[in-house]
Amino acid sequence: MGDKILIVDDAAFMRMMIKDILEKNGYEVVGEAENGQEAVDKYSELEPDLVTLDITMPEKDGIAALKDIIAQDANAKVVMCSAMGQQAMVIDAIQAGAKDFIVKPFQADRVLEAIGKALS
Repeated sequence: MGDKILIVDDAAFMRMMIKDILEKNGYEVVGEAENGQEAVDKYSELEPDLVTLDITMPEKDGIAALKDIIAQDANAKVVMCSAMGQQAMVIDAIQAGAKDFIVKPFQADRVLEAIGKALS
């Protein structure tokens, strides 16, 4: 059985794209969330091996959600997702504990590389 992954993005289309890439490559998507608060709640409920976390979301952004997840599990593995031009936020995320980041639009090889690296 593959590693369990929680996908967090406020855009259903983006969640679908990343889910498709992951499932085709043997990962198990155990849940999806569309905002940062939902991500934090589902993290404790589902205990995934890794979270893909969008930076820009309603209710609670990805950076705040990342900090909450790391606070509840210091060993959490989180890969941030961002649109182009969010480098400053990506740096904040890495400093807050994210393992890597992927840029939209997603490229399958880059997604798999980042997730493989974070899980190893």
